[in-house]
Amino acid sequence: MRATKAIIRIDNLKRNIQMIRKRVGEDRLICAPVKADAYGHGAAPVAKACLEAGVQRLAVATVDEGAALRAAGIDAPIFLLSFPMPDEYEAVVSRRLTPFVGDKELAAGLERAAVSLNAASVAVHLKVDTGMGRIGCAPEGAASLARFIASLSHVRLEGVATHLAVSDSRKPENIRYTQEQIHRFAFAVDAIKKAGVDPGVVHAAASGGVLLHENSWFDMVRPGILLYGYTPDPALAGLLPLEPVMELVSHIVYIKQVKKGESVSYGRTWTAPCDTTIATIPVGYGDGLNRLLSNNYSVLIKDKRRPIVGRICMDQCMVDLGEDGVACKKFEKVTIFGAKPACTAADMAEILHTIPYEITCDINKRVPRVFEGAV
Repeated sequence: MRATKAIIRIDNLKRNIQMIRKRVGEDRLICAPVKADAYGHGAAPVAKACLEAGVQRLAVATVDEGAALRAAGIDAPIFLLSFPMPDEYEAVVSRRLTPFVGDKELAAGLERAAVSLNAASVAVHLKVDTGMGRIGCAPEGAASLARFIASLSHVRLEGVATHLAVSDSRKPENIRYTQEQIHRFAFAVDAIKKAGVDPGVVHAAASGGVLLHENSWFDMVRPGILLYGYTPDPALAGLLPLEPVMELVSHIVYIKQVKKGESVSYGRTWTAPCDTTIATIPVGYGDGLNRLLSNNYSVLIKDKRRPIVGRICMDQCMVDLGEDGVACKKFEKVTIFGAKPACTAADMAEILHTIPYEITCDINKRVPRVFEGAV
């Protein structure tokens, strides 16, 4: 197997689910988002592990993602979080996906697709835009849309959902905004009930809501990044005892002595300040190791953090082993990120001014996934 690999610790995933379950209670459903290849962790194995751990629903962003899970033998309900194109409606129905619906046009299109395929019905969740500004009907239009869906013979309203824009923030103005969103959502759900339509499963909370807003939990929660061992904001770290699920590792494949004044890698951006030992690691931006980490990040080798020096290449990077470099050998393990004492994806995200979601998603298909623990 290739020297560089992403180790996916399924036991950590299941423990994280247990922590979420303990927080929200046994009576609430949990939906596990496995979109974007389960945030880079491997959609099908992660989805199966989530279901084994008691998760009841899955969620994807595209029809193709849902179809891939069905092809992997997964029979559980799968939400389609993004709106499909008209030429995908029949695939939504035939793959038994549960789409979010925000207007009558989509609902009517799904009705036509279900009739064309002679399907008994397609379950949908009505999406309400309470302040995210992305997709969904206005709260004032939710009852009308619910009545329209209820009038259809092949489309069944199974739930009502919204998404919270700043639920991961402790800033007073963002807490107020989140509570306003929850209030608007509750208004929409109440209006649907008053219109004589059963709203079904009501849900709003993603990871931020799970951590900070108990009144957003309703009937189901949709924790995303929490499943994978991180909080949506570094300031929330420690609220749940989470463990990173992905560990990106590689191995030293070459060691050389570099004299003071000699440079390393493209652009000669790093020059040795003294005689030292340089290790070459076969991982680069072609694998998802961001080039902006050049001269700005440390990996873990033999329980010591050692800096990347010179520009990160497409397929390789170089690490300064320092004065004790002679203690490191070829093929020594290198942890690029994982759990402490190594840097975590959150640590890397802080350096890059981004979020850990992007770090794990960026580890691309060239890097093999190795699943450890029961799948």
